[in-house]
Amino acid sequence: MDIHAYLEEFEDIPGTRVYTAKRARAGYHLNQFAMSLMKAANRERWKVGERAYLDEWPLSEDQKLAVLARDYNRMLDLGGNIYFLSKIFSTDGIPFAEACSTMTDMTFPEYRQMMLDGGRSPEGNRSIKGKY
Repeated sequence: MDIHAYLEEFEDIPGTRVYTAKRARAGYHLNQFAMSLMKAANRERWKVGERAYLDEWPLSEDQKLAVLARDYNRMLDLGGNIYFLSKIFSTDGIPFAEACSTMTDMTFPEYRQMMLDGGRSPEGNRSIKGKY
């Protein structure tokens, strides 16, 4: 089997970014920045000047803009890992589930209820290309 073809199939899952080695490499510094927020001193520096703090990290401009906009879907596209990115929304005082709701087309109450009801149906959510 061609590993590249196999990995490309992961890009066909609607609303999902599989955290592959390629994504890990692309997001290494983004994720390291997010993890830096585990330290109180870094959180304080971040809150005082977000852009200045980001500029200390070798992130792409696209990654920096996504962070500043709190565009978590874009951060995921650019190699962010949700468990690392959680340090950003935790620093903002936002619960995990509420932050996840911003990555959907639902309000937080709608998202919470959908999850309590068992999550999204896989019907119609199996393939971007529509082959499943």
